[in-house]
Parts: sequence; structure tokens; C-alpha cells
Amino acid sequence: MPQPLPKIVHLTSAHPPFDVRIFHRECVSLAQEGYPVVLVAPHEGDEVRQGVQVRSVTKTKGRLGRMLGTVWAVYKQALAERGDIYHFHDPELIPVGMLLRLQGKKVVYDVHEDVPTDILSKRWIPKPLRGLVASSMRLLERLAGRLLSGIVTVTEPIAARFPAHKTILLQNFPHPQEIAALSSTSYQNRPARVLYAGSITAVRGLFEMLEAMQHLQNPEVRLTLIGAFAPPGLQAEAEQHPGYRYTDFLGYKNRPETLELLASSRIGLAVLHPIPSFLVSQPTKLYEYMMAGIPFVASDFPLWRRSIGDVSCGLFVNPNDPKAIAEAIRWLLEHPAEAEAMGQRGRQLILERLNWGVEFAKLTALYQRLYKAGTARHLEA
Repeated sequence: MPQPLPKIVHLTSAHPPFDVRIFHRECVSLAQEGYPVVLVAPHEGDEVRQGVQVRSVTKTKGRLGRMLGTVWAVYKQALAERGDIYHFHDPELIPVGMLLRLQGKKVVYDVHEDVPTDILSKRWIPKPLRGLVASSMRLLERLAGRLLSGIVTVTEPIAARFPAHKTILLQNFPHPQEIAALSSTSYQNRPARVLYAGSITAVRGLFEMLEAMQHLQNPEVRLTLIGAFAPPGLQAEAEQHPGYRYTDFLGYKNRPETLELLASSRIGLAVLHPIPSFLVSQPTKLYEYMMAGIPFVASDFPLWRRSIGDVSCGLFVNPNDPKAIAEAIRWLLEHPAEAEAMGQRGRQLILERLNWGVEFAKLTALYQRLYKAGTARHLEA
């Protein structure tokens, strides 16, 4: 008789409920495999979507309100769910994870980014305090690594900071079902759309992209931005830039709409600044461009080159050089056959090796190991 699958409760206080990694990759994949899955997140109300039970908590205003009120609401709802394994996604939830662990729960921390390094670039933290805050977070994560049941990370440099015996690498590769869902619009028939998908911020290359469009000065070439400006006032500043006249800002798009835009673009952009936290990141957008069969123009970071290997599926540039970004875009548009071949090589790499099917097996193996260990101790008691 098959063993029942553990109930998995995912927790987030800072991410939107339908985040690509949390909801579409992890939670939906688990539900499709038959796992009982609950996602506790700030949302307007409870609902079941794609087999995942979404439990809403109130989203409080302001960063401090979220880190106090929303975090406490997530903790209370987590206890009410009575899960077999709890999997949380925000560093501000580390105290919640520790409290759950001290109550005998199996708890996994999903480390999406190098948080201590990222703190050093946070403008909302006074500069004299950033080093102290970063060191405090490093100590807190070290304690979490010892106390919690499992650690999930997105890159090897982040994984190296945690105990190897309880840490797995779960990279942000595209889901095979999304690859199959993409339309087959002929590359040659696509408009000259240069796409950026994700959070729109200065350090993610907003003004370098706008400056590149100003260098091109081609009304037929459109920079398409999907996502949200952060902070919100940044949009008004962007609109004053001369390059904005060649830009289409579409705002937030749901997953099917995003896939449609990916499949109808010529080039994908990922020109993040070389700040320490980005140097050890692997942006989802880069692999999604490859999934869609479009060549990318991306920051020339060593980790990004290593993750793709020697497969020529895009152009790496200095992200601080708008002219270099513009020239890369120009070359790809003026050499459509070579650009299409690059996109196809990227797509093949995703199909064969860099896809969520390979990664997801690691997550279920971690869950099964934790669940069996807990069940064995329960039977011994």
C-alpha cells in the first residue's frame, strides 16, 4: 500500500501569491504530483488555484508593518494548517521558521538571494548601518542553517554558505509544461520587440536600457517592459528620459500573457548592474528568454557564462555601457538568421538540461527524506 504524501505548507510574507518560483514552479508542481499543498501569502482572499490551496493573510502597509504584522499573521496561519513540512521563502520569516522548528516541525528555508550581500546595496538602510545589518543577517542565517531541517538555494555560491548535508541547489529553470505551451510564432515574422520582464529598477539596468534605445533611435525597435517600477516614483523619472519614446510599458502581466509576449519578441534583456548580490544570482528571465527561443543581451557575469556553458545563445555585454547594449541589440536585429539560431540553441539547452523537471526531483527527494525521518522517529516514540 503506497505511503501517503506529506502535506506541504509554503509560507511567504513578501512575495506576491503567484510568484513564478514559489507558486508556478514549486507549489503547482507538487499539486500535480498529488501532494496536499497550501500556500500562505498576502492576498485578497482564500482560493484554490491549479490544485493549490491559497490561504490569505492581510498585507499591512509599509516595510515595518509587513515585517511585524504580516509575519505574525503568516505564523498564526501556519500553525492552523498543521502541515507535515513547512517551506518558507523570505529572510524575515526566519524567526517563524525557528519557532516552528522548536515545536518539532520540519522546516525548509528557500534562500532566493544572497541576503547579507544584498543588504549592502539597500538604499532604505542608512549606509553606516548596512555593514552591521549585513553581519547580523549572516549570523541569523548561520543559526538557521544549523537549526532548520533543510535549506534550498538558487546558486552554488549561496549554497556554499550553508551545511552541505542539508542543502540542495534548486535553480530557476523553466517548467517543461510552459515550454510546450509557448506558441510557435515564426522568429522572422516577429516585430522588432526587445523585451525586459521582471522588477523594473535602476540597478536592474532601467536607465541603461533607455539610453540604449536612445542610441538606436529607431522607431520600429520597441523596448517592452513588463513588471512593476520600484520604487513607484521611478516611473515618472523614466518617462522623462529621451529613450522612453521608444518604450512600451505594459505593467504586470499574468503568466499566460507573459509567455505570449516571450514567444512574440526578438530579443530579451537582462543587463543587471554588477552589484555583489547580482553577481551570484541566476535570473529567471535569462532562462525564460532561452525557453522562448529568443537570443539575449545580458550582463557579462562569470556565473551566468558558466551556467550556460559554451553554447552561444546570446550576447554578453558590459551592463554599465549603454552603447555596447545598443550595438548588441543592433547586431541581433541586423543578423536575423544568426539571432534565430542563437535562440534555438538556447531553447535546446533548456529542453535537454536546464529545465524544472530536473530540478523538481531534488525538491521531492528532500521532502521525502525529511518526512520519512520524522515518521520513523514518531513510530519509535
